[in-house]
Amino acid sequence: MTDSRNSGRYLAPALVACAVATAASGAELTIDRLFDVPPLAGPTIVGLKISPDGSRVTYLKGKADDKDRLDLWEYNIHDKQARVLVDSKALAPKPEKLSDEEIGRRERQRTAALSGILEYTFAPAGDALLFPLNGRLYYYKLAKGKQKAGAELIDTHGFATDATVSPAGGLVAYVRDQNLYSYDIAAKREKALTSDGGGAIKNGMAEFIAQEEMGRSTGYWWAPDGKHIAFARVDETPIKVTERFEISADNVATFAQRYPTTGGPNVLVRLGVIDVATSAVSWVDLGSNPDIYLARVDWLPDGKTLAVQRQSRNQRKLDLLFADIATGNTRTALTETSTTWIDLNDELTFLKKSNEFIWASARDGYTHLYLYGTDGQLIRQLTAGKWVIDDFRKRAVMGVDEKTRSVYFIATEKSPTERHLYSQSLDTKDPSQVRRISQDPGVHAISMSPDARFYTDNFNSESQPPQVSLRAADGALTAWLLENRLDATHPDAPYVADNSVAEIGTLTAPDGQTLYYQLFKPLHFDPAKRYPAIVDVYGGPGVERVLNTWHGSSFTQILTRAGYVVFILDNRGSAGRGMAFQTPIHRKMGEVEVADQVQGARWLGSQGFVDSARIGVWGWSYGGYMTLNLMFKAPDVFRAGVSGAPVTDFALYDTHYTERYLDRPQDNAAGYEASSVLPYAKDLKGSLLVMHGMADDNVLFLNSTKLFRKLQNLGKPFDVMVYPGAKHGLMRQNDGRHGYKMIRRFFDDNLKP
Repeated sequence: MTDSRNSGRYLAPALVACAVATAASGAELTIDRLFDVPPLAGPTIVGLKISPDGSRVTYLKGKADDKDRLDLWEYNIHDKQARVLVDSKALAPKPEKLSDEEIGRRERQRTAALSGILEYTFAPAGDALLFPLNGRLYYYKLAKGKQKAGAELIDTHGFATDATVSPAGGLVAYVRDQNLYSYDIAAKREKALTSDGGGAIKNGMAEFIAQEEMGRSTGYWWAPDGKHIAFARVDETPIKVTERFEISADNVATFAQRYPTTGGPNVLVRLGVIDVATSAVSWVDLGSNPDIYLARVDWLPDGKTLAVQRQSRNQRKLDLLFADIATGNTRTALTETSTTWIDLNDELTFLKKSNEFIWASARDGYTHLYLYGTDGQLIRQLTAGKWVIDDFRKRAVMGVDEKTRSVYFIATEKSPTERHLYSQSLDTKDPSQVRRISQDPGVHAISMSPDARFYTDNFNSESQPPQVSLRAADGALTAWLLENRLDATHPDAPYVADNSVAEIGTLTAPDGQTLYYQLFKPLHFDPAKRYPAIVDVYGGPGVERVLNTWHGSSFTQILTRAGYVVFILDNRGSAGRGMAFQTPIHRKMGEVEVADQVQGARWLGSQGFVDSARIGVWGWSYGGYMTLNLMFKAPDVFRAGVSGAPVTDFALYDTHYTERYLDRPQDNAAGYEASSVLPYAKDLKGSLLVMHGMADDNVLFLNSTKLFRKLQNLGKPFDVMVYPGAKHGLMRQNDGRHGYKMIRRFFDDNLKP
């Protein structure tokens, strides 16, 4: 479950406003303008990759007239030029026709609002790129010598997904119709590697839980030499088929869905290894208990051994298994345990020149790096301190330079509100002493070259909209890929003078831990006045929102222009602060999160410039759940609330997410009852608006209809806005125009004098 609102940032310091403002006040900012082109944050590039040969940086960039349609670009390091490699519209001018599987996959990857080229992979020599577009697969050969660049269509005989190039080159693997295939590029010949996929059987695919909750989007893995492919065989038979309705504007569609509801059975997963040449399959021994999660699969450099992460159903145990692909036999290299839960990550890096690997663990309360031998023996802890390695993604290790014995990683060592690139020696004698490479205060997202000689830095802060630079391993600037200067020509320049500056502060939770907040004051702020305030809440695990990031024109700035104070607080249970901060929600959600948010709202109401009788709250997904909790449990604090796509009863949500925090319902019935919002609905006093997409396959619409009936039975008045055909991420798509206008109007009606 994630915060599924528009991802536009809010805005920043007054000195920047002074530099670009040409008048006493900025232009009128509208909700429609937030969705129009050019994007107010300036050009945005995503999907940054450095080619295997280190000759170029590739990335995806939105069109000037269609910011959500992405083209494939390169920055050539030798000639220092940026250019379009593939124009997605020129190559595929017709509207996209996606399979149901791909629609669901994009929704779970949070890319459903985008079109064009959304993903790509390099050939191992760095001389070609593979990408899907409009349901077809293309192999794009890069220009070399007299050879011209060009895209070759790969005939996959249908809609192919999750395509990759073999590490040895020459072959492509992909999934079609729930089976795994290979394709010989030179011979233009397809070969089925599995044949029993279909119905409840899926080969080479990540199941719903893996995609949505485990951060694993693939179900197959090439061996380093390209001779074998490990693959997951998923059997969904144990999960009961239920009928899910998707209500559109002009029809109602019924989908048979196997949704793994908490407390119920999960899929059965086997791990096989295919010999690509012979198609022979061997199976890996995952243990006698079938009720486990196949969390991660990697290969050791020898190409003969698999590294398999097996997570227990209760998520309190994680085994790293080494499997001999010749026999399928496994041995346990190491085991992590917890009294609450273990967060999954991708921090497993095998060294090629020594029998060592880097592993991440939160065993001391903070996620840090450890160096192990492949015999499973701990060599040394690499990082230590009351901070975590974290990149907002599943992977924080950016690269390893085996020549200098250095590891590069992202961490919060400077501040939990920032992310920086650090390095550490693999032979360190003091894990608490790390070297910070990035210097500018803010958030740095890094992509490093395979040899760790240089990296790209996608950076933003309160004073800088997102910009991308190319830098040497020591942080020295080499070139700008996207400088994105906030000058008079910047898209946000007409509005910046009226944007609110984010103020970051702290409060102290009842257990003594520090809570960070952001405060946005209204346009033409007068400290003698008393303003209505809106708490913008998410509050759920795995997310951190109070950050030193670009706060350019967004819905928050719409609200501050309308005369509202906006307040954001990261309560206990949020990410990025260590296990003691995250785990108070264990076995009972909606308690400490609510207590912290109420404390924040009371503090807000105590400020002389806030009218404590006119405080509202809004949020989406877990934020929608939190909004309901706050409206029901603190009715004297919150006068109005907007709850978007809320979970109302965690018994309706999926296994991996819910059981991580609450255990199974049969093991914690009281915790599920207390975590549901429904028992507290009787205490609603203020005005409530509930919004939901009627085709949401993440937080099912059933959550809201169950709430509607409860409130109706209680005789409680409330408002509803539903979106036919819309899924969980509707606020990122065109429905967001209407959604944000609805929220603004609702608060104006209920919080304004």
